Amino acid sequence: MSNVEEACLIAWRAELLRELSGEVLEIGAGTGANLRHYSAEVSRLVVTEPDSHMLPKLRERARLSKRADVEIMNSVSESLPFRDASFDAVVTTLVLCSVRDPEQSLREIHRVLRPGGALVYIEHVAAEDRADRFAWQKRIEPVWKHIAGNCHLTRRTADTIRAAGFEVQNEQRESLRKAMFFTRPSVRGIARKPAPAG
Repeated sequence: MSNVEEACLIAWRAELLRELSGEVLEIGAGTGANLRHYSAEVSRLVVTEPDSHMLPKLRERARLSKRADVEIMNSVSESLPFRDASFDAVVTTLVLCSVRDPEQSLREIHRVLRPGGALVYIEHVAAEDRADRFAWQKRIEPVWKHIAGNCHLTRRTADTIRAAGFEVQNEQRESLRKAMFFTRPSVRGIARKPAPAG
């Protein structure tokens, strides 16, 4: 992934995360690639990671980061151990492709967000506008899931975000440059949990 990071992901992460403030939850933090992009305006940063093999790398990167206060939790996204309306923002980057149940994960994200709170996301998705590439994704996915940590190639994550009750404010579709052709289609943006009327 280092080529993809250099080609586009570092810039995309920085663009989406630098404006976040308040209490922030990151789902599936992996090795902690986002940690350097959070500003001092983030008063509390909680990151979850269900993969026990990733946790030592995440802890080490957190230790070396400028944020000594990162709270790391071993937790799955389908059952988040937080009260309702606990966070101002939730971040997912390249994680909703591999969760067991994306609909339940997004319901949980919606639950723990405060009204008006932001879901910030970068996800690779189905190649809906390229029939030839989508056909390849469908062919490859059964094997790919087993060798790439349950990563699904054909999820329509933008639709799932909307179906979970989020209002999308800003969304871009773009190719993940330098990635394998069947993982290139991506969507990134900001969606909000609606605030109550009145």
